[in-house]
Amino acid sequence: MKRHIFLCLILASVCSLFAQEERFPKENNTIRIMSYNIRNARGMDNVTDYNRIANIIESISPDIVALQEVDSMTQRSHGVDVLAKLSDHIKMHAVYGAAISFQGGKYGVGILSKKRPLSWKNIPLPGKEEKRTLLMVEFREYIVFATHFSLTEDDRKTSVNIINEQAKSYNKPVFLIGDLNAKPDSEEIKSLSVNWKMLNNPKKNTFPADKPDRVIDYIFGYTAKGKTYSVIKTEVVDEAVASDHRPLFSDIRLKTDPEKVMRTQPYLQNPATDGMTVMWLTNVPCRSWVEYGTDSTNMKRARTFVEGEAMANNMINRIRLDNLIPNTKYYYRAVSQEITLYEPYKKEFGDTVRTAISSFTTWGDNKTDFTAVIFNDLHDNYQLFDQLYDHVKNLDYNVVFFNGDCIADVQSEANAVKTISHYCNKLGGDRIPTVFIRGNHETRGAYSMFLWNLLEKKGGEHTYAAFNIGDTRFVLLDCGEDKKDSTPVYYDLNDFTHYREAQAEFLRKEIASEEFKSANKRVLIHHIPVYCERLKYNPCRDLWGSVLSKAVFDVSLNGHMHKFEFIPEGKAGNKFPAVIGGGPSDKNGTVFILQKKGEKMTLKVLNVKGEEVLALDL
Repeated sequence: MKRHIFLCLILASVCSLFAQEERFPKENNTIRIMSYNIRNARGMDNVTDYNRIANIIESISPDIVALQEVDSMTQRSHGVDVLAKLSDHIKMHAVYGAAISFQGGKYGVGILSKKRPLSWKNIPLPGKEEKRTLLMVEFREYIVFATHFSLTEDDRKTSVNIINEQAKSYNKPVFLIGDLNAKPDSEEIKSLSVNWKMLNNPKKNTFPADKPDRVIDYIFGYTAKGKTYSVIKTEVVDEAVASDHRPLFSDIRLKTDPEKVMRTQPYLQNPATDGMTVMWLTNVPCRSWVEYGTDSTNMKRARTFVEGEAMANNMINRIRLDNLIPNTKYYYRAVSQEITLYEPYKKEFGDTVRTAISSFTTWGDNKTDFTAVIFNDLHDNYQLFDQLYDHVKNLDYNVVFFNGDCIADVQSEANAVKTISHYCNKLGGDRIPTVFIRGNHETRGAYSMFLWNLLEKKGGEHTYAAFNIGDTRFVLLDCGEDKKDSTPVYYDLNDFTHYREAQAEFLRKEIASEEFKSANKRVLIHHIPVYCERLKYNPCRDLWGSVLSKAVFDVSLNGHMHKFEFIPEGKAGNKFPAVIGGGPSDKNGTVFILQKKGEKMTLKVLNVKGEEVLALDL
């Protein structure tokens, strides 16, 4: 019986803990602002308990809390600095604003904050029964005004004028928090509401704590300078004992500065004769679209809809432009408008931000000439990439391939975004489409399964594909990992064997297709080389070799081995030449330049010094 009771008590405690954790959930990208008149921690039970107040604040977890009726070193508080004691308990920064001297100490208001304030000042407000104060605390993103208005109506009206005058001097969002000792329909609150937006719910009573019948505690946002505040959540906390006021809080989403909305520049993916995908990331949830056309002064809008719904309230943007004219120059710009509130029947928005107008040219079946640049095995080595790019930057290239292990061990979105942005910004990815081919290192890391959220597969379906640039057929393959699926470090999470088998079938169909047979030139690109005598484990050769032995390619472009190698036709059982790019170092790095002019196709391989280590006529 005792054991049963003990287990029940444990279960009740666990349930209570989870209930507390879920009691005040908070959305991302919000600020929780709280107001609490603590009556110097003396509750409705006439017990003064600082820890009780601290625990209430801690359970709500505000970013900012403005407290009223706070003693500092008074006889009543037995010499305790109340704000400092609360600050120590819940580990928040404290700023005190004394209104009057009292019992050998001070009495006033205070602010606790998770972030360290930049500056603060205290100015007097009128109060016939006792002087009042306005504590103004500056943070990097906003200003907080904390106050406790007088019990006299004229004093409150005068205080509103003083506060309005102070708010004018700031170019940041300003929040006013406190016990204003006035009801929502009072003249002073109406006057305040001309320049300020009430962020708490005026129908949720805050006083007295045991049986609240009125609202006198508020959270306001200054709007006279065009600032907007979306209220994601507001609540008066059901706390009837710790003070004579109930605590209240509002979760606020600030409008983001326009220059901070865009996280990346647009970059082009999945090029075709009649389409192009424009991708970019924002720092905040947005609704986004692309404005495009053949005339930069007369552009139309393209958005992404999925089963009737516009893709919105997201930060990764993928807009497909379809039904384009082949071999035609298009102008475009990416557009994002911040969404600050997304509810079933209510939406609120921030600024609309447009990138600079850029352009691209669609591929054309009749345009057979092109220049492609191919990188491999960069392993996030930006310095190496920059050095190699310097040798090709003056070329009039049409597409860039990243042939595996260019985004290495993708542990996080931030890692992938940083690498993609560096490559695309450098090579003009807003004008020139990039094609990313997966290597064995792109399959590793916590974000590897989500990497294609940031990129678009050529053809949009698989990591392998076939397509034409003019009369040249490109076949891209995905070799997967470089060790057996059963290798312990893969933890039984890989099955590249079946994926390679699916690609073998894809290859059979591809080399039998009319598109492949009628192509003037054919290029095979994949990361791990099929034909390489240095490679001991080569499942791709076992599965694909017999198919490739029946295919007519002009060249195979590969990487992975970290050392440049040219394998002439027939040297390793290959029916066509194979070129393996170098590795991620100044000593071994290489870049390929594949050019087609008329009937002639050439391949050049340059090292980090810009020296030509291979020149092939294909």
